[in-house]
Amino acid sequence: MIGIEIVGPNARMIGNALLTWSIRILNACLLVLLLSQLLTGCSAPVRAPVVSHDAPLIRNTSVRPSTYRVRTGDTLYSIAWRYGIDYSSVARWNGIRYPYTIYPGQRLSLAPVKRPTRRPSQAVSSVKTPKTQGAGSARKPVVSDKRVSGTNSKGVVSKKPDGKKTPEPLKLQWLWPTNGSIAERFVKGDPVRKGVKISGRFGATVKAAESGKVVYAGNGLIGYGRLVIIKHNKNYLSAYGYNRKMHVKEGDTVNKGMRIAEMGSDGSGKPMLHFEIRRNGAPIDPLKLLPRQP
Repeated sequence: MIGIEIVGPNARMIGNALLTWSIRILNACLLVLLLSQLLTGCSAPVRAPVVSHDAPLIRNTSVRPSTYRVRTGDTLYSIAWRYGIDYSSVARWNGIRYPYTIYPGQRLSLAPVKRPTRRPSQAVSSVKTPKTQGAGSARKPVVSDKRVSGTNSKGVVSKKPDGKKTPEPLKLQWLWPTNGSIAERFVKGDPVRKGVKISGRFGATVKAAESGKVVYAGNGLIGYGRLVIIKHNKNYLSAYGYNRKMHVKEGDTVNKGMRIAEMGSDGSGKPMLHFEIRRNGAPIDPLKLLPRQP
């Protein structure tokens, strides 16, 4: 480094001036450096949180609406399944009898309906009896909410009742619905893991785990893909989801071990069967009912 020596009467004044300018230049450099850091930080992209869509969406039914408007393709069983309610309770709350026919646009209560409390009736003597105007003037009874036949009143649940109810085996003896290994287990109280996932191969046979009647076959329930629901008796239902192809339709009677579908894939593209068993509308662990795998 080359040093410069300043001599003369003005040496001190010149030295002070150089020191002042050096400090100013240093401050300016620091300011430029700080601004460059701030600009770099502002220009860096802010990444949104990564959300995995591999797993299929299973609707959280822990909170359900008080009412539901029926859509084309719904059945009483599929609506009850969607919200985790016993189908017989939904039927009872809405005054629907077997074979549980419902209609598009119909509004169903998904909770017990509170009946208004009747007030004590007044004394009969205070009501005046109207004068009789002859037999021909008698009024006909008024029938409210009479359903008019036509295309808009076509039911979406069942065909004409054949008088035969689902055969109920005395004791259910479950079998495995397909061959494969458990990829995901049941977790009690979990809004997603309401059954088990069985991994296998594409197109593998999916069998009825017990005899019963097909009460739903479609893809209207989010997260299940092509879904088959079988009613085994008044208490037990089983469901088979992620199917590539269904071989049964609503109203079919199936025997235990009968082929009902072909294995498809879950949201990640892996060959999988989603299998559930529900008792009185509540999901239970299928592994507690199924026999040990061979």
